[in-house]
Amino acid sequence: MFSFVMEMEGLDFKEALELLARKAGIDIEQYRRNPGTNGPDKARLHQLLDLSAKFYQLQFSKYQPAWQYVFGERKFTKPTALLWRLGYAPSNGTSLSQFLLAKGFSEAEMKQAGVSIQRYQGNGDMFRDRLMIPLQDPFGAVIGFTARLLTDDPKAPKYINTPQTVLYDKSRHVFGLHLAKEAIRKNHYAVVAEGNLDVIASHQASVQQVVATAGTALTEHHLKSIGRLTNDIRLSFDADKAGLAATERAIPIAGQVGVSLSIIDIPNGKDPDELIRHDPASWQAAIDKYTYALDWLMERYQHLLDITSAQGKRQFTDVLLPLVQRLTDSVEQDHYMNAIAAVVNVSREALNSKLTSIPGAKTIRKRQYVTPEPLDPQSIEYHKIQDHLLAIMLMQPSLRAQLALMTHDMMLKPEAKQLLTFLKANPDFSGSIDQQLQEVGDYVKILGLEYEELYQDVEPAEMELEMARLLSRLVEAYVKHQKQKLSASLETATEVQTALLLEQVKQLDALLKSVTGGL
Repeated sequence: MFSFVMEMEGLDFKEALELLARKAGIDIEQYRRNPGTNGPDKARLHQLLDLSAKFYQLQFSKYQPAWQYVFGERKFTKPTALLWRLGYAPSNGTSLSQFLLAKGFSEAEMKQAGVSIQRYQGNGDMFRDRLMIPLQDPFGAVIGFTARLLTDDPKAPKYINTPQTVLYDKSRHVFGLHLAKEAIRKNHYAVVAEGNLDVIASHQASVQQVVATAGTALTEHHLKSIGRLTNDIRLSFDADKAGLAATERAIPIAGQVGVSLSIIDIPNGKDPDELIRHDPASWQAAIDKYTYALDWLMERYQHLLDITSAQGKRQFTDVLLPLVQRLTDSVEQDHYMNAIAAVVNVSREALNSKLTSIPGAKTIRKRQYVTPEPLDPQSIEYHKIQDHLLAIMLMQPSLRAQLALMTHDMMLKPEAKQLLTFLKANPDFSGSIDQQLQEVGDYVKILGLEYEELYQDVEPAEMELEMARLLSRLVEAYVKHQKQKLSASLETATEVQTALLLEQVKQLDALLKSVTGGL
């Protein structure tokens, strides 16, 4: 059930847990370790922020300059403004605070939610005289705000965001995902724009597979969130210095996450919102004419640098070789090494020599491809349970008491057997890859990534429950697997052998009962 919800909604394990708890009417706070002492009450803060959004919407309906900007300059429709819950923050600096105090919220809760701030004259509203754009989580719950200046004031920032809170983390939040996820799944790709208003304009133009991050700061968490819905991610960033830098940062991250990163070039250097207002069809045409990120970077730097000069060739390879070095696929590495050599007209040997001088560089080797034997669905599930359980054991030393219930023959993979043996012999291990684990280093790294993806933010009490479930499922899969082998042996067994095989079946049943009986 959790896996299904995670896949369909594009959520991690913790988010799926919270969603299902809400649907079932369960307060998961009561199951946390030391309930009530883990900091701010998230449910209260969600209520506070939802009320704040409604307050800003009401103020928007009364403030004509905000209407003129939204409906006149931006050409948004009333349904669009309502769908995205656009609002206005009054300029007096205390209206929202007074409203929330009257609703029973404290000043401390307002600070925790990021809607108030300490000023020299006392506490006041965080946002003043700005268009308010609610930031919503994948379920549509308000977790913060982006606020845009309505007047041309060179001394004030055009946009300000809610600061980091227990609900809002700009390095994780994907703007518009709650309204875009169905379109992303349907179209099999996602577009990442720079601005929140670009996203809103695109959705109004019926191009709804579009989201945004906080500027160009695209992180691993952003790519993972979108990557749960599609592995085809297209960036619509400005082709300026910041856009180039963002693309360079994102390419190796995309490789680690396992998504394909492409770039959208907008005609005449316009931003998506401007293009959509001029010609909505041109926006979709630009999206469809995407370029793979590394190819786009090569093309951009060919125009920016004089690659006929020695200095230009050095600068060109200084930028691109570190990115090629961090590609995870050796065939793709080989392709780009040949392409770069052709562009700058140097030998492949010279490039290889420079590549090996890059800190952390690895020699590009031709990969020997071996076609694995196909696995049946039961075996695939068995492998998944085994890996998830070992990931928790590896990253959570406090839970390794359960290692006593796991045996060497329960592990299917040789590397899993080796890791289990190591953890049993070193129950307090908590460092980086040990010398004894060098042979299975890649497997250990994969488990570390799985842990980060699925369990990093899971509360201790929830982690214990998840581990108990996984252990129960592992034993069930192991017992079923062993019984199938015993059943096949019974067909040709003698009377004495049959008695021994049946005794083994009883032992397996006892093992299964010992692990699952209390769950």
